[in-house]
This record gives sequence, C-alpha cells and structure tokens, in this order.
Amino acid sequence: MLDRVAVLSDIHGVLPALEAVLAEPDVAGADLIVVTGDIAAGPQPVEVLDRLAGLGDRVCWVRGNADRELVEVRAGRPSPIDISNWAATQLRDDQIARLAALPLTVTLEVDGLGPVLFCHATPRDDEEVVLVDSRLERWVEVLAGVPTEVRAVVCGHTHMPFTRLVDRRLVANPGSVGMPYGGPGACWALLGPGLQLRRTLFGVDAACARVAAESTYPDAAAWADEYVRSRHSDTDALTVFAPRDGRHAVS
Repeated sequence: MLDRVAVLSDIHGVLPALEAVLAEPDVAGADLIVVTGDIAAGPQPVEVLDRLAGLGDRVCWVRGNADRELVEVRAGRPSPIDISNWAATQLRDDQIARLAALPLTVTLEVDGLGPVLFCHATPRDDEEVVLVDSRLERWVEVLAGVPTEVRAVVCGHTHMPFTRLVDRRLVANPGSVGMPYGGPGACWALLGPGLQLRRTLFGVDAACARVAAESTYPDAAAWADEYVRSRHSDTDALTVFAPRDGRHAVS
C-alpha cells in the first residue's frame, strides 16, 4: 500500500519543467513517482530519461505512444512528427531498450483509492482519445477490460487535466508536464488518500532560453516558445481532439 503517489505525464523531453516538478515537496516526499508515458519525445530526450533513471526505484514507468514511436523510428519506421525523428537519433541504445520494455499499464494499491490503474491514453491502447466530455458510452467501451476491483484510472495523452466519474469509477488526467494545453506551468497529480490536480509554476522565459541553448534540435527555440509557453488553449485542443473520440459517429 502506497501512502502518496505523484503522477507525471507527457513530459515530452522538457528538462526544466521536469526539474520544477521534482523539486515540489509533495513530489520529493512521495512514496513513488509514476510517469504515464510520452516521456522523451521533445528537445531534451537524453537528459530527461537520465534524470528519471537517476531516481531509481522511486519511479514507475508506463509506455506512451510517443515512447513506442521513438523505438519504431530507431527500427526504421519514421514518424510524421519531426521532433520524434530527431529525438530517436539522440537516445542511447540503453535508453531505447528501456522504452521498448515499458508496460502499457501498471496497477498499484494507493491509500484511500484502492487499486489504481495507470496508463497513457486508455488501458487498452496507447493513443486512442478520451476527453472530459466524452460520452459515457465511449468511456464504458475503453474501460471494459479493467477489472471491477479497480475503482480509479489515471491516464494522460491529451495534455489537459481533469477528473470525472464513470459509473462510480474515478478517472483522472494529470495534464502535461512539458506540453500543457490551457496555460503555462507543469501539470501533475498527487494521489492518496484522495486525488489532487496540481500545477507547478516556473520561470517560463528562463526555461525556454535554457531549452534553446542546451538542445541541439534545430527548431528548439520555436518548439519551446509554442509548447512550454502553452500557446494552445484547452479550447483549441478540445476542438482538435474531439473528433477522435468517436462522438461524431453517433447519430
């Protein structure tokens, strides 16, 4: 049984954002840090993976679609996302092997919540989309294979924090550490005995300057300006993601 679990999702290779969250007292004091995927696909992939690996058994890793895609790029299948193709070339072989071995889901016993299932997108798939306003039938569909004793599911993928109930089961998304939609700041969650959504504010100007200076990605400055500064609102993101949850297939 874990008393406190910090959940970090969608770090996307942004080291200053990760470091700001790791410096939070509630993260530093947590029994475990669960990282729910899309860890390294960004401007500082090697550094982010090394920082998390340095925490040893204090970190539990879950696979995201971008982590899988980095492995696929190294195997000769290019990504449509330029920064993923670049990031895959930066990683060491041991880092690629770690990403390749990550599980799709992890279930842990957390104080006050019981068994909690952690995943990236949904428990059955690392890239399908569910949103805070997805219809109940969609949620029932994607959670159909989850054991009945699991009463809480924590996912990521869409970079927007939320909590909601799905037929008496708590579902939460901590948002994104490195690519937040809806406003700057690194989003994460703290579990036990309840569930709290948190946002860590940090010096965005300094973070963007650091990414631009330390990354060898050719468009690092522009990438940081767009994503670390959170140029995309939650309304923008919901508009783009909404068709992908199947809602328009309903008459």
